Parts: sequence; structure tokens; C-alpha cells
Amino acid sequence: MAVSFDAIIVGTGQAAPSLAGRLTQAGMKIAVVERRYFGGTCVNTGCIPTKTLVASAEVAHKARRAADFGVQLPAGMRVDMRLVKSRKDAVSAQSRVGIEKYLKGLTGCTVYEGHARFESSRQVRVGEDLLCADRIFINAGGRAFTPDMPGLDTVDYLTNSSMMDVDFLPPHLAIVGGSYVSLEFAQMYRRFGSEVTVIEKGPRLAGVGRTRTSRMQSRTS
Repeated sequence: MAVSFDAIIVGTGQAAPSLAGRLTQAGMKIAVVERRYFGGTCVNTGCIPTKTLVASAEVAHKARRAADFGVQLPAGMRVDMRLVKSRKDAVSAQSRVGIEKYLKGLTGCTVYEGHARFESSRQVRVGEDLLCADRIFINAGGRAFTPDMPGLDTVDYLTNSSMMDVDFLPPHLAIVGGSYVSLEFAQMYRRFGSEVTVIEKGPRLAGVGRTRTSRMQSRTS
């Protein structure tokens, strides 16, 4: 038997907390469904973790140039990528836990953890639970796109999402695609100490009209 709600929100990305808050404030009974990580791309594989990595890379860059500013580092400078990743994970976790706690604490909001599947235009199944509502908001975001490149299936490669699990410094990072996401990774890893090669088939980097749809694909060599 289906459990009835006034609204169902599928996915807990950037729009979900504010939408859930407004709906419950209006007195609605809502359900929120999350398949994996609360907070979606921005919190787990996008803005927050990448900007945290950028900040670490900037410190490494400044430390490497310390002598240019009259600052001596007798012991030298070394980047510990395990600690860099640990800091990034801690920053993301703080936001992820905060969003989860907020949603689960909303009066009138029931959180379901699992994969949502439509069974009709007004019914969503999550595991053994069948949810029903007249309003269903899809806030599921997207996934990294892997291009159809000859030979790609024969090598280990990384996407902008799986790159978040890297806890070592690649000697050489080849980045396929010149979008703003690609260039962000290129700059940070060059500052960490990797050799970086950016491959772009278009006439320019970060071309007009590509920045919203491009996906960074990279592999170590």
C-alpha cells in the first residue's frame, strides 16, 4: 500500500534543502529520497571539495615560491596528498552531515535512503516502500560523462567524480577536454607537483557554450 504525501523530492542536491524547508513551512507533508550522498554534486564531488583542493594547491604554490618573497623554508616543501584528501573529505563531510541532519529534523518531512524508481506518474518506489504524491520534484543531478574514445576501455582513467578519491600525486596527469572543470583540475595538480597535459579538440580552451556541458575525463600515465 502506498504512503501518501503532498510532495516528493528525489535527490538532495543544492535545491532540496530550501525546497523542503518551504514546503514544510507551508504545512505540507513531504518525502525526500536520497540514493547515496546527501548534498549531491556540489557537496561531494563538485564545488566544495574542488575549492578545498584549490585552496591546498594555492598554499603549496605559495610555499614553493616563498623565497621570491624573502621567506626561507630550510626544511623544504612537500605535499602530502593523503592529508590534502583527508582535509577535503572533512570539509565535505561537515556539509553533508549538516544537510542530512537538517532534512531529517524538519517537521512533516520523511527521509528515505535508497534508489527511487517511478511506478507511475504519481508513484515512486524506494526499496519496499511505495510513495505517492501529486507533486514530484526531480533533483537528481547528473553523472560524469565518459566519451567514446578508442582505447579508453583498455586503460585506467578518472572522471571529475572519481578524482575525489585520489590520495596520491600522479607523476603525469593527462586531461581530455578543456572546460573550466578541466582547467581547475589542471591548475591544482600542477601546483601540487604533477606534470599536466590538457588535450582539447576545439580551437580554444573553455570555448563559449561548452562550459555548462563539458565533463573532465583524466587518466594517469
